Amino acid sequence: MSNSVPPSTSAIATSAQAEERPRDVSALRYFLSKLGGAGISMIMVIILGFFAFKILPGDPVASIARQRQMTPEQMDLLREEFGLNKPLWQQFFDYLGNVFTLDFGQSYVYKTSVSSLIGQYFWPTVLLTGTAALLAIVLGLWLGQKAAWKHGSRFDKFVSSTSLVFWSVPTFWLGLILLMVFGGTLRWFPTGGMRSPNPPTDPFGATLDIAAHMVLPVITMVAVVYAQYLMVMRSSLIEEMSADYLTTARAKGLREDLVRRKHAVPNAMLPTVTLIFMHLGGLIAGAVTVETVFSWPGLGKLTFQAISGPDLPLLQGTFVVFSAIIIVMNLIADLIYRQLDPRVRRA
Repeated sequence: MSNSVPPSTSAIATSAQAEERPRDVSALRYFLSKLGGAGISMIMVIILGFFAFKILPGDPVASIARQRQMTPEQMDLLREEFGLNKPLWQQFFDYLGNVFTLDFGQSYVYKTSVSSLIGQYFWPTVLLTGTAALLAIVLGLWLGQKAAWKHGSRFDKFVSSTSLVFWSVPTFWLGLILLMVFGGTLRWFPTGGMRSPNPPTDPFGATLDIAAHMVLPVITMVAVVYAQYLMVMRSSLIEEMSADYLTTARAKGLREDLVRRKHAVPNAMLPTVTLIFMHLGGLIAGAVTVETVFSWPGLGKLTFQAISGPDLPLLQGTFVVFSAIIIVMNLIADLIYRQLDPRVRRA
């Protein structure tokens, strides 16, 4: 019979620190790899933001000249003012300098800095898309877990089929239908803009006025987005329903509602959390159609007006901002998913 000496406290602590150190290194390596990937994507976006819009048809100076009836000499002076008479390589380096100083140059149409325009139109877009995203997430996750738990029932079939119908409808078509019915025929809600021509001066009345203008565009965005969260949540929860730990939870006497809420739903949320952050950036970038249909004064409408110019500095600025939002949201999704899923941490 051999005598075994129990390990000392210091030895245990040293062993724990040795195990913790590789985890820290692994987490740092994972973070740096994702950050490096996001950085490379951002560099590609910046380069693409210059050359993609340079090949667009149309001459900004000619478009402005048609509106003001300018002479050829005045058009040459305008090209010089915009820097369009410089060689392409020099325009590219001027563009890089503007991007890295967050200046983006001056708008051809608005005659003001692109940065100030983006700052002015950014928050209305955040208000609209943030409200729509919150409602779509809550509605999609709630209906998804209800449909999964009643898999195969009439409720499941109705909810799933309805969401897929809305998901397949073009955004602009749904927006126009809502605009004509509830804004034109019934006149329940305003047909466009963010505020009334003569908005209330008190804070409560002004808030209600903005909320009334938000109803139709928010419904449009929610209707075409919530199905993604519903279907992912539903499929994830259906997979979890056959797991052994749920059978154990039921054997312990837990009510079915507690089994779903405390055990099944948290595990089924893993892929949905990633989807939420990945689509938040896309939702902001996809606001162009809704903001144009409802004349919402946000980045989407600003981008549409820049395309008709073409207002190259404004197009380049909004393109970089939209792309940066998507890249940052994807980076956040990767980092959060690693914290939520231990399988990723062990990989």
